[in-house]
Amino acid sequence: MAGRYSEHDHEHYERPRRRTRPRTKNRPTHEDAVDAVVITVDRGRFTLLLDGRTVMAMKSRNLGRKGVVVGDRVRVVGDVSGDDGSLARIVEVTERTTTLRRTADDTDPVERVIVANATQLVVVTALADPEPRPRLIDRALVAAYDSGMQPLLCLTKSDLRSPDELLSTYRSLGVRYVVTQRGGDLDELRAHLAGHTSVLIGHSGVGKSTLVNALVPAANREVGHVNAVTGRGRHTSTSAYLLPLPDDAGWIIDTPGIRSFGLAHVQPESLIEAFPDLDEMTEDCPRGCTHGTDEPECGLDVAVAEGDADPERVESFRRLLAARESQP
Repeated sequence: MAGRYSEHDHEHYERPRRRTRPRTKNRPTHEDAVDAVVITVDRGRFTLLLDGRTVMAMKSRNLGRKGVVVGDRVRVVGDVSGDDGSLARIVEVTERTTTLRRTADDTDPVERVIVANATQLVVVTALADPEPRPRLIDRALVAAYDSGMQPLLCLTKSDLRSPDELLSTYRSLGVRYVVTQRGGDLDELRAHLAGHTSVLIGHSGVGKSTLVNALVPAANREVGHVNAVTGRGRHTSTSAYLLPLPDDAGWIIDTPGIRSFGLAHVQPESLIEAFPDLDEMTEDCPRGCTHGTDEPECGLDVAVAEGDADPERVESFRRLLAARESQP
């Protein structure tokens, strides 16, 4: 019967082969790629600064799940004209010198890189309106020491309260600081920022955006206000943003206001390495010693007892250590 299939027909049947390109391990070299820096990230699109112009870009598929964050130095190909509607591709993220990381909370094992390649962490804290929160300051200092960044305390609104009491808490740590007041001169702060890529962090309402607008007049960052009932500020910055300071004096990164700073990724041994003088004194500590207050035979206690360590400095270090375990 016509069209009837015979069991012998399969002997002459060959399944059509799908045409595919031969697989190769060779990857494109992107010799035509150019250097740029990521200045902000918004829903999978990256704004880059390249030769003085801004360029929109997306991640190339070859980067996979590798994150790209503000401050990253990248290599890009494609349309780098910066014209409306143009879109380049990020094909490489160069090695980072520093990473500021946080976790959602202290039990979250997932680290989130906030910014890359910053050299200085500026912890912006209002002396009043809203009230300072020392535990968050401590946590931010821990993050700075862990990442290898220089910490700087920027205490705002000194026209409302003296900074002396708060500064006394950090004197033994040797943390650098600058004090500002509303509408006041910022020359001292500018001196501290010069030559650095500085990331500013702090609670909403402490004056970060006001400082940014004063330092970079063209920034036009939205300024928020503090709620009179809750004493908390309103989030005005919704994403981190890298801005060049005038006269090539450096860079600043404005970040959204934070209410928590998880430190699940920070280990005691990495923290004490930021204090070489104290680190020396822990060489004979028992194995597994965390150098905390309740550790038996900790070398820090021995050094204090023998007069080789400043008790206030040891106490301050241990406060930072404890800040990893406490909520701000």
